[in-house]
Amino acid sequence: MSSEKEQITINSHGLACSSRVRAIDLFCGAGGLTHGLEAAGLDVAFGVDTDAHCAYPYAANNRAEFRHMSVADLDASECREVLAEKPYSLIAGCAPCQTFSTYQQGRYGPSDERWNLLQEFGRLVEVVQPHFVTMENVPRLSDQDVFHEFVERLHGAGYRFWYDVVNSADYGVPQQRNRLVLLASQLGPIKLIGPTTPEGNRVTVREAIEELEPIEAGEIAARDRMHQASRLSELNLARIKASRPGGTWREWPPELVASCHTKPTGKTYPGVYGRMVWDEPAPTMTTQFYGFGNGRFGHPEQDRAISLREGAILQSFPETYEFVEKSAPLHIKTVGRLIGNAVPVNLGKAIGQSIYEHVQDYEAAEDSAA
Repeated sequence: MSSEKEQITINSHGLACSSRVRAIDLFCGAGGLTHGLEAAGLDVAFGVDTDAHCAYPYAANNRAEFRHMSVADLDASECREVLAEKPYSLIAGCAPCQTFSTYQQGRYGPSDERWNLLQEFGRLVEVVQPHFVTMENVPRLSDQDVFHEFVERLHGAGYRFWYDVVNSADYGVPQQRNRLVLLASQLGPIKLIGPTTPEGNRVTVREAIEELEPIEAGEIAARDRMHQASRLSELNLARIKASRPGGTWREWPPELVASCHTKPTGKTYPGVYGRMVWDEPAPTMTTQFYGFGNGRFGHPEQDRAISLREGAILQSFPETYEFVEKSAPLHIKTVGRLIGNAVPVNLGKAIGQSIYEHVQDYEAAEDSAA
């Protein structure tokens, strides 16, 4: 494995893209945002991440290159040159959200080095001056000074911007996932397009994963090793058999209830050891969605936690998305982390469509004024 300071450029399939918008994806992960932007017709030149495990899924599934390096080491002049190859430019990024997530219960603060990554993002924007900027992150980020400093830098650089917390389920993601989305433009006012799958029309767990091959806990599907489920202890197998879709551990027989849940602090977590509901979107996918006891990650019908492939589909990755080379071992914790940390593909597509429509509106206004 290469060091974080070493830059590795991995070319993908070399497919041509006719988009008039060229993008760079910072903190690109396994490629969820890039895949969505490309689906919307944007041309992503490359993605950047310090996690070498992202190299294969990013390059194997997208037209863009993968660069294994820190955002802090990016050459702003090179970024400017790459982006200048198309009429419009975009810098996109989702800085690591663990420091701001409610799941961390405040254990990370401004002293954590990951806070500085958002400042590096702002530095690049100020120097490169792309036409557009977008960011996706956890809602709690909007309460932090570092976010407001980022927004002030955008304002000072002449950008018009919009940000709000949106539910990914409103944009074709079969998952309830609230995320902070920011869009900024040098061309004029911009905002995210309206919901494509509003409440009442959302993609459900059933629509997303019901057709996958049934498997048991600890089993790997013959045709897709990503469709594998974690093993269950005898106790947890008894627990999931006692669980109904949408129910809680409070409905179990007393002998199945964990001792920690009998304490006052444990009683506030009814969602753990739960089954999903077929005809609703899934709950938020975390980096440990493959574990039955880590949330409401039990399959609605089969006695197991959801598989890696099911988690990826609930993040709106295509069923064919590759996360590990065929000749390489598949480590469930590593792949689970890549999936749980990803920007949902369909949310990325909605962001790309918003920028695409913004360009169309701008050019139409310019033509009318000519």
